[in-house]
Amino acid sequence: MVKRHYRRIRDLIVIFQVPPFLGSNAMNDLTSSEIQELRDLLEVEKIRRVKQLYSHLMDSGQIDALANIFTEDAVCEFGPEYGNWEGRETIRSNYKNVFSGQNSFQAMHHCTNHWVDLTGPTTATGRSYLIDVITTTDAEGQPIVWFGVYDEEYQKVGQQWQIKRCTLQFLWPTRMTMPSFETPYPVVS
Repeated sequence: MVKRHYRRIRDLIVIFQVPPFLGSNAMNDLTSSEIQELRDLLEVEKIRRVKQLYSHLMDSGQIDALANIFTEDAVCEFGPEYGNWEGRETIRSNYKNVFSGQNSFQAMHHCTNHWVDLTGPTTATGRSYLIDVITTTDAEGQPIVWFGVYDEEYQKVGQQWQIKRCTLQFLWPTRMTMPSFETPYPVVS
């Protein structure tokens, strides 16, 4: 369903099929820069989908599929709690170790406020907030595990966007951030 939706939007942009209610000249009224903006928005949405898959695949225990959304040479920087992981196979192995013995959706990683900047035709950066909760506590327990911020770099490999670098800044309950975190993002002029 989602792929069909993306294909439909792409068709509207690429071959200028216009819904009748917009009138026959609607796409002709768009400037080339507006058409490029629409294309860029499609790329941003594809990147956001990768980030959504990241949480869903991790929480449902689909670690092999999770590892495949990273580039071969990806780097994960998870601070003193989990360390740095370099390369897709190390990422796969470490996620398997972290989540071994856990049931699906024992933890839920809620990533919100996702900001994406395209930095080139095949590169982008992004930031999102993390609210990590566990689902195994009773109603009286504290379900929140972490608050954090993901800073990421993305790379388009073929037609697919993948995560090239994933840096997690832990903000609560213990603040564990890297020096780069203090740089404002997004940079707004």
